[in-house]
Amino acid sequence: MKAAKTIVSFDEIRALAKALPAADDVAAEVARDRQAQLTKPAGSLGRLEEVAVWLAAWQGRNPPSVERPYAAVFAGNHGIAEKGVSAYPAAVTAQMVRNFIDGGAAVNQLCSLANADLRVYEMALNEPTADFSEAAAMDEENCAKAMAYGMMAVESGIDVLALGEMGIANTTAAAALCCGLYGGPAADWVGPGTGIDAERMAEKARLVDQAVALHRDALGDPLEVMRRLGGRELAAIAGAILAARMARTPVLLDGYACTAAAAVIHALVPGAIDHCMVSHVSAEPGHKRLLQRIGKEALVDLGMRLGEASGAMVAVLLLKAAVACHNGMATFAEAGVSGPGEDS
Repeated sequence: MKAAKTIVSFDEIRALAKALPAADDVAAEVARDRQAQLTKPAGSLGRLEEVAVWLAAWQGRNPPSVERPYAAVFAGNHGIAEKGVSAYPAAVTAQMVRNFIDGGAAVNQLCSLANADLRVYEMALNEPTADFSEAAAMDEENCAKAMAYGMMAVESGIDVLALGEMGIANTTAAAALCCGLYGGPAADWVGPGTGIDAERMAEKARLVDQAVALHRDALGDPLEVMRRLGGRELAAIAGAILAARMARTPVLLDGYACTAAAAVIHALVPGAIDHCMVSHVSAEPGHKRLLQRIGKEALVDLGMRLGEASGAMVAVLLLKAAVACHNGMATFAEAGVSGPGEDS
């Protein structure tokens, strides 16, 4: 991904997005055929069967593997945080990055459980984006460079990429991205985030409405939505999604903020996030509405709203279960068990 370093414009990103590879239909069909022969009633493992086929399709091989999962967490600060839209100060972003490095966060424990590598990417934490309720969050070059930075997080040999974020006020940015892409009142997209009360949540919605009105004339372009209403870590996630698609690497999206970043790529090119699964339904109310918009069904709903790829790493454990069954179960012929419609 060295070429990603030179990306400084949206035109270059659009050119990349026009040449995205498709899934491997042959590998997917081989995986489906194996599912049909395993010692179980057809469809009885539910979405675990779907997951195994999806992994085979995007890894381009059967059997699929989850031996090398990789978690990438991008951290950035937002100027809108100064308006009090979060229960925590912006300084917590850097403090939590330190906690990730020291191994004390939830994602560290989940990565250990899943035997996954974890990388944390700090993105100019001392230089928050502009307050998007008053100006564009980023200029085009900075937004494009943030996307390129995210692209470089996609290493070769990864079985699945779990994406996450850390950034105080990024649920405000996520709500703004969704409102900018899909319209409607901000109240439809705004939630309590880190735990703000109803009064502050109403102010949060007012600021998102103000931001969308300010940038309305440019919101027909998904990349402009990102640069005006997003953040560096969200742009990096969008870039990582594109790079993973080019590398045919399956992606697990975390919660609301991560899925909002993916929605920008979904709006940019139809089908561009087919290699992504959403790991869980965030407790943020806008997430369910967003999943409907992008046509995705999350793997689990555990009421989580932590971010930092925690939900994505829980889903990695589900992927491991899907692959263990797909690869390890006996076929009817191997086990000497009568298949459907056969005489005993």
